[in-house]
Amino acid sequence: MFYNEENNTFYFEILCYSCRRTFKVYEGSLKYKQFKERKSSIFCCEDCSHKIRMDAIKNFFRY
Repeated sequence: MFYNEENNTFYFEILCYSCRRTFKVYEGSLKYKQFKERKSSIFCCEDCSHKIRMDAIKNFFRY
C-alpha cells in the first residue's frame, strides 16, 4: 500500500495478468476494494480490460 501526497489517497500497485505491466488502483475504486478483500485474485489494467471486453463482444456477434 502506498500513499499519494498530491491527492491524499492510498493506492496499490498491481501486476496486470495480461500485459504484465504494473498499474495503480486508488482508494474508493471497485478494483481497490476487490484487491483489498482478496489479494490472491488476478486483475487486469483498464486497457487490457477494454480489449478483452471488445473481443468478447465481437466473438458473440460472430456466431
